[in-house]
Amino acid sequence: MTMPFPGGIDANANATLVFSLVAAVIYAFTLSMPPRLARSAAKTLAVAMLAVLAFMQGGPFLLVAALVLSAVGDAFLSRDGEKAFLGGLASFLAAHIFYVALFLRSGGGTGLLGAESWRGAIALAMAAFAIAMLAALWRRVGPTLRLPIGVYVAAILAMGISALTTSNSLMIGGAILFMASDGLLATEQFLLAAISPHRVWMRYAVWGLYYAAQLAITLGFLLS
Repeated sequence: MTMPFPGGIDANANATLVFSLVAAVIYAFTLSMPPRLARSAAKTLAVAMLAVLAFMQGGPFLLVAALVLSAVGDAFLSRDGEKAFLGGLASFLAAHIFYVALFLRSGGGTGLLGAESWRGAIALAMAAFAIAMLAALWRRVGPTLRLPIGVYVAAILAMGISALTTSNSLMIGGAILFMASDGLLATEQFLLAAISPHRVWMRYAVWGLYYAAQLAITLGFLLS
């Protein structure tokens, strides 16, 4: 079995990656269950182990910090209630700020967005997506959530566009998957009827896209 890091599956880096993948799969199998400590632990560990992997492999501090904050956000979002949601929102907002700094430091500058048309086209598509999502949410959420959600949408748009300044396809793909996951999560949380049958598949899609995004960004940095 070919592993991404030197050594076999029992090498520390590969074993940590496998641990993360197993936790992600376990959480996927518990998605339909009520929030419990074991479920929260699986969700949190999936990305927390990516943070451990990044630290072990000498990844940049900004990457480790973004993954740690994401794991904290996962812990919040694994619980129910508005306070938990706002805690998750704040954690991921901070994570996106670290990702923006990381991508801008690693990339070739924002001038690339105008120099290469495909980058500019994707950036415009990201902006259109963010504006449409914010407009839809603005009408559906209460006044207390409008400002936090508006700031968060701006942060994830900045994260996506800053990823486009890099030349690493895994990082760019990860940023796009992250935006798609957040869009689906917002739709499932605020735009769908409570009894909508689409909620079931959306929860699986949100988790799959989100974990794939974090994995792609992590491996993009560690294997480049």
